[in-house]
Amino acid sequence: MTGSDWFLLGAPWDSSGLRRGEERAPTALRRAGIGRLAAVDRGDAATVISSSRRDEATGVRALADTVAAARELAGVLWRREKGRRPLVVGGDCSLLLGVFAGARAALGDVGLWMADGHPDFLDPPSSETGETADSQLAVLTGDGPAELVGLGGAAPMVAAEHVALLGHRTAGLDAASAAELARVPDGLFAVDALAVAGDPHGAGRRAAAWGEELGLPMWLHLDVDVLDPAVLPAVTYPQPGGPDLDQLAAMLTPLAASPRLAGVSIADFRPDLDPGGEHAARLVTLLERIL
Repeated sequence: MTGSDWFLLGAPWDSSGLRRGEERAPTALRRAGIGRLAAVDRGDAATVISSSRRDEATGVRALADTVAAARELAGVLWRREKGRRPLVVGGDCSLLLGVFAGARAALGDVGLWMADGHPDFLDPPSSETGETADSQLAVLTGDGPAELVGLGGAAPMVAAEHVALLGHRTAGLDAASAAELARVPDGLFAVDALAVAGDPHGAGRRAAAWGEELGLPMWLHLDVDVLDPAVLPAVTYPQPGGPDLDQLAAMLTPLAASPRLAGVSIADFRPDLDPGGEHAARLVTLLERIL
């Protein structure tokens, strides 16, 4: 693939509403050179979350802002560039709500490869923060408040059996993380961090073959906290036991090379924790390797 295959779209989205740092990632990654991967840069969608108030009925933080941001991103993203695929730069993982809010109307059913250190399957009322980045995979698969699960029209926005969860931690979990993992439906295709570290090439090939068997367009989402914090500490919720950059590149390369690939998103980088820009540069290099 070449730069002409892609257009760039920023999604400066921090679901905490605290202006914590994730919303600055599109600017920081552009500064580090991510624009050279795309032929067109569409700028940023209007996805900034300004409220940190937690909705009493649903437990979701910034519910109205989140709904508005998802609709805005969907509207901008799926005005397609002819012959080009989207590279969406977040922001946090909540941006997937906007991706999938418009995906079915644009492409029909779409599958998801999600590389993430966490399953993002909390129930909002039981989440410590209420951030949609804690629960967006649950919402996408139809588990959550109606205001969110219905963003794409008919729920779920993506069927659980059309999701591959890659690189999540399953060992050494605290009680809350273990309870979250237990909520994940059995129908998901899952390759945990231990399996990725043991055979990253094999993990990527298996996930790519699974996607091919689905026969659907596939979205590839990278939450950079899938990486071990010794490699990338500039995230909000670091978790040990993840792959290094070479292992992650080996896993992602077969997915990025798949003819099923419809688009890519990257999320959860904190440039405020990377004042020298070294980690931003490493992430751009990673994307260059796989794209």
